Amino acid sequence: MSRTSGDHDPDVGRSANGVQSVERVVQALEILAREGSAAVGHVADRIGVHKSTASRILGALEAHGFVQQSSRRGKYQLGVGLLRIASSIPRRLSLVHAARPVLEDLAHQFGETVNLAVLRGGYAVNVDQAMGPTNLASFNWIGNLTPLHATSSGKVFLAYMHPGLRDDVLRDAPPETLTPRTLTRQQLDEQLPEIMRLGYAATHGELEEGLNAIAAPVFGHTGEVIGAVSISGPAFRFDPDADPDLVKAVIAAGEEITELMGGPAAQDRS
Repeated sequence: MSRTSGDHDPDVGRSANGVQSVERVVQALEILAREGSAAVGHVADRIGVHKSTASRILGALEAHGFVQQSSRRGKYQLGVGLLRIASSIPRRLSLVHAARPVLEDLAHQFGETVNLAVLRGGYAVNVDQAMGPTNLASFNWIGNLTPLHATSSGKVFLAYMHPGLRDDVLRDAPPETLTPRTLTRQQLDEQLPEIMRLGYAATHGELEEGLNAIAAPVFGHTGEVIGAVSISGPAFRFDPDADPDLVKAVIAAGEEITELMGGPAAQDRS
């Protein structure tokens, strides 16, 4: 017999109740995370349930080790059982592991060398590299300390760095003229705000004559720049300024890695 529109579907009711129960559990955990510890009555008031309901929620969480009673009678705090779940996050959020497929896709799309760099002291250090299928270049940039002022990744780090730290870094390692196109400190200072506005940095023969590059930032879960993804190639065939699709692709690669690392979306960054 077919069900009419007026029939009650018990599965719908059970599903709605189940979702509500999950939301209450999450709310209880968030309260303990924010406040450190809380009594049953306080949790009940905050999530808008009877004290007996809050007690059942906390009891179930305690049974799994997700909360535990603190030394203060009647108060609960987060339990070590949450560490079993949280311990899987650093593995997932490994920057090199997360970025690898993105680097390979970018290298395959443009046929040039793609690097992932991190900041180490006053240098940008490449920690992974991908080559395009037609790229015959053999130089391996992994592990190399590259100057911040003359590389696209380094400019990204400088642009998003706290001004006081940036001054310290550039004072300890003054920009060295590496080619006729290497920027002076004044030129660099003028360029950094534009890098933040555009969301990428480019170099044109500033590290090595005839080598161009473009890089975009990668943000971590705290909203700080934790890396930079770059693509580089010989100037005779690689000019970021003349290829809007390349610029968009590098920025998109940085955003994709940012998302994989739990970083904020572009519209949520200050």
